[in-house]
Amino acid sequence: MKKYRGTIILTSLITLLPILAGMLLWDQLPDQIATHFGMDGTPNRWSDKRFAVFGMPLCLLGMHFFCCFFMIMDPKKQNMSDKLRNLILWIIPIISVVVIVYCYGYALGYEWNTTLCVNLFMGMLFLVIGNYLPKCKQNYSMGIRLPWTSHDEENWNHTHRIAGFIWVICGIVLLANIFMGFEWMVFILLAVMVLTPAIYSFLYYKKHGTNKQ
Repeated sequence: MKKYRGTIILTSLITLLPILAGMLLWDQLPDQIATHFGMDGTPNRWSDKRFAVFGMPLCLLGMHFFCCFFMIMDPKKQNMSDKLRNLILWIIPIISVVVIVYCYGYALGYEWNTTLCVNLFMGMLFLVIGNYLPKCKQNYSMGIRLPWTSHDEENWNHTHRIAGFIWVICGIVLLANIFMGFEWMVFILLAVMVLTPAIYSFLYYKKHGTNKQ
């Protein structure tokens, strides 16, 4: 815990940073703020200003603490590289700042290009995670944790190599989608990214079995 204390404090403050921005903009923000959007940029869920400014960052802070706790308590945490730990520590704070700033901007009348924002953010996120997946050794905090990967290190390693390649390709496709503008592309790629490694892992198990009965 001592090793990560400083980083956890810093990332927690960054997660809560939108609260400060919301307080500074309080009088300019409307009473109802759009907090969920369709792929075409149209808001489809609205929240009270108090929840948008205070509740959303606090919920994300809870998720951040949840991720930190399980990373620190992971019995196989020695298998995690420092880069993987940093990814776990920083992913929620980045999401907090990006998503809530987007909501504030929309509430203040800024015209966001939703297709560009979603594809750019998610494309970069998939590229980063895809780059780390092949280097991710067995652990209980992050990775493709299926019955077959959890009980077979070889299955875990092969599945994560395939998953890393697929996630990187999907990230590149999403970045290219900035120019194509297909609203359905994110959902198709998410299905590919989830289902393909799972199916591959199962087929690997059926072919090779498991080295831990």
